[in-house]
Amino acid sequence: MIFSQMDETQRPGWPGAIHSLLRVITGALFIQHGVQKLFGLLVSASQTWNGPPPVFSQFWFAGVLEVFGGILIVLGLFTRPVAFLLSGEMAVAYFQAHFPRNFWPVLNGGENVVLFCFVFLYLFVTGAGPYSVDAFLRTRRHPRPATGSRPLARERQMT
Repeated sequence: MIFSQMDETQRPGWPGAIHSLLRVITGALFIQHGVQKLFGLLVSASQTWNGPPPVFSQFWFAGVLEVFGGILIVLGLFTRPVAFLLSGEMAVAYFQAHFPRNFWPVLNGGENVVLFCFVFLYLFVTGAGPYSVDAFLRTRRHPRPATGSRPLARERQMT
């Protein structure tokens, strides 16, 4: 109710902040799955851990992508290519491990995999958001002119 009565000029930081928060929380949750696979941490008492997966196996690659890709997503560094890889990883995981059990994600245990897949696809399309290492590096490479300064010739042509 309150936000619907405000326009973009009255809440300029909210969309970018929520976008970045979605990225950070998603990456942090994703790291946990990789830590389970590679190190056996955060495993419930009902699960048995048989040690790390064989190096270069598909399960090992999944764990590495989840830990290191998740860290890069949290930081917002190389977000677009990493999100593309992670979205693909989740699509493969869904169709290899969950889809054969049942068509419906709620019945085959694949809801979180589908959600990760589409959040990463969203991050691939939209980027990391304003509160990220990517945004910081972009502003260092292409600093904006100071307020009140004359626009560059190229900018004058565009307006």
